[in-house]
Amino acid sequence: MENIMIRPLNLTDVNALQQISRITFLETFAKINTEENMRKYLDESFSTMQLSEELGNSLSQFYFAELNNEVIGYLKLNTGQAQKENAHENALEIERIYVLQDHHGKKVGQLLYQKAMEVAQQLKVEHVWLGVWEKNFRAMSFYKKNGFVAFDEHVFVLGNDRQIDILMKKDLNAN
Repeated sequence: MENIMIRPLNLTDVNALQQISRITFLETFAKINTEENMRKYLDESFSTMQLSEELGNSLSQFYFAELNNEVIGYLKLNTGQAQKENAHENALEIERIYVLQDHHGKKVGQLLYQKAMEVAQQLKVEHVWLGVWEKNFRAMSFYKKNGFVAFDEHVFVLGNDRQIDILMKKDLNAN
């Protein structure tokens, strides 16, 4: 395995975060969504202002996966009121794990996931949860393989398209 480094981000990383966010989101979802909806979502969710706000939120954490000083993936974690579903007390949300397609199958996602679990242990949360698009079978398989189970669903709006995310969680007290 190549030497992949996982490192935390700060506000000076906003441009690199914007670049990796846009590229990986497009690679993952462009083929099965309209160009108009993709453009609207990218402009709203991955603007410099939006990402700077997220980076500055003390209840969110970002990490880059880097190989030879090149960003090849990233992770976003949320606690408390930063979570998308605020009903989860004493929990950690994995909001994003994205890896460049050229690095799929090289355990980069697993390394980012392991970092999330390390943070969960440090925070002593009861469970880790996330939302994954019902048509993102690769991601659902990844999370099932790592012990997550579906427990609910919610609406995710991509541009003007209302989509369904499957909510999955892993109870850490069972381990």
